[in-house]
Amino acid sequence: MKEAMPVLTAGAGLHETLALLTSQLRPDANHKEDMVFLKDVFSERSLAYLMKIHEKLRQYERQSPAPVLDSAASLAEDVAEELQGGPMSTEEKELLHLLTSPHLKAVLSVHDTVAQKNFDPVLPPLPDDFEDELDEESVKIVRLVKNKEPLGATIRRDEATGVVIVARIMRGGAADRSGLVHVGDELREVNGVSVIHKRPDEISQLLSQSQGSITLKIIPAVKEEDRLKDSKVYMRALFDYTPLEDKATPCQEAGLPFKRGDILQVVTQDDPTWWQAKRVGDSNLRAGLIPSKQFQERRLAYRMKMGTLPNPKSPKKPASEQGCDKEDCDCEGYFNGQYIVSPKCKAVAPSCGQVFSWEFYSAGLRRSFRLSRKDRQGSAGEGSETGEPEFLTYEEVTRFQQRPNERPRLVVLIGSLGARINELKQRVIAENPHRYAVAVPHTTRPKKAHEKDGVEYHFVTKQQFDADVLNNKFIEHGEYKENQYGTSIEAIRSVQAKNKMCIVDVQPEALKRLRTAEFKPYVVFVKPRIPESRRRRSAATSPGGGDHGRVTDEDLQEMRQSAVQIDQQYGHLVDRVLIKEDSASACAELRGILERLERESLWVPTSWVRT
Repeated sequence: MKEAMPVLTAGAGLHETLALLTSQLRPDANHKEDMVFLKDVFSERSLAYLMKIHEKLRQYERQSPAPVLDSAASLAEDVAEELQGGPMSTEEKELLHLLTSPHLKAVLSVHDTVAQKNFDPVLPPLPDDFEDELDEESVKIVRLVKNKEPLGATIRRDEATGVVIVARIMRGGAADRSGLVHVGDELREVNGVSVIHKRPDEISQLLSQSQGSITLKIIPAVKEEDRLKDSKVYMRALFDYTPLEDKATPCQEAGLPFKRGDILQVVTQDDPTWWQAKRVGDSNLRAGLIPSKQFQERRLAYRMKMGTLPNPKSPKKPASEQGCDKEDCDCEGYFNGQYIVSPKCKAVAPSCGQVFSWEFYSAGLRRSFRLSRKDRQGSAGEGSETGEPEFLTYEEVTRFQQRPNERPRLVVLIGSLGARINELKQRVIAENPHRYAVAVPHTTRPKKAHEKDGVEYHFVTKQQFDADVLNNKFIEHGEYKENQYGTSIEAIRSVQAKNKMCIVDVQPEALKRLRTAEFKPYVVFVKPRIPESRRRRSAATSPGGGDHGRVTDEDLQEMRQSAVQIDQQYGHLVDRVLIKEDSASACAELRGILERLERESLWVPTSWVRT
């Protein structure tokens, strides 16, 4: 006999319905886990409370409540004034204290605003003597409420006509969100004061003195800027940028500082010289100015031509340090009431002929703990060099997450001196050989009795090895004790074909060969924690953990220099830096990186996912 289904009454509440539904959930052989999950969710006490609150609000809403009056704040002030007019009892003193408290006054003010349904900001009336110099159809009066946020627009004086025009609108700023100010608009008046004969710095001062609302008289541009939606173009920055150190920027206050590796959303490329961008993850809605890829490459090429690129061993210099023959090359003022424009500069910034400095390092590592490379023919990076200089500016990226049917991404470890990345790699693989594996290297040395071909090494003849070198089959190779060793591309593919994540440790030069859509490598730069002085640590313990003999101050300095050189030359290709305190913690951190790589979406070059 089937159990009767309980019947809800007409007045049953939502929380009662939920309770009844929960009681009817029965375990099912096919959906047992789902049913248990639903029952746990529906039985949550906090959810029942929310349902009851929802019901009470709906009941109150059906009563159509309306404010009794729309002047509660002024009434409270009148009552407080009456109470203060004479002697007060204890209860009257308490009432006065409540009526004059800032919290209650704010609540009453909000009550009156809602009752009056007056939610717009209060703007002062137009001045009676507001001069109307032009036809009504050609003049636009704009009112903007000023707060602590900059209005997000820049102005400049047109050299040909002398008029002050809006140079650019910062995407996401107050001016952009208002939709009332556009690029090319001619600015005539600010709060009734003519700006026709004023210098840009005087206009900035006028704006800074304005309080509350700002009234602008504008002659609209002939063709107003189309209001574009935020683009979906994302760039990884390959260099550091500090606007305050870049005198070429049209407005330093409007610049967007960023670090190498930051992901930037480029919202507009309308200006071929200065893009507008936001940093991904920033809460600031307003875009900032960054040098465009073309402009950054152009000024780096100029520095290369002039021979002013810094020495790799010299201290790192600001990305936009320059020597310009003009005292100040800024030609626009930010619409935030600050003095930005120098009246001495008559030229547009990009045409000033500045000399810019930027990090461009080409020195290799002095030595390596790995294989010596007497013969570099066919080694890592060959075939990728085109003879053209590589200027590090931006790399277009997109989100990528590995799908279940895809081959795992390649994990590449590079390390500075003392990092001992092979030890780290082997330890992680030994912990989970079913998920991770190493690419079996090739060698020309004789096989030992306990070794198996294809397990420890692929044992080949010298003739076969040389033929593979000529055919570019190795990502890197070298000679050790008169024997050849190398890691082949096919060895990596063989691991990935088994649906295992292949972990390789290579010299940084091999990164260019591995950065392909096929492998989609995730690069981890491992470097040991190096103390400032040998005196601050045990002389018998080397950086990175373990006892590997005495380490001198000269050794530490060499390790530091190795890490610096790798960072300068290859840091833009690195996805993660792992500081190795000791073997155990480094292994745990690397294991966490590998797990994250399998389950999360990460930024990769757009060219890797385009079909």
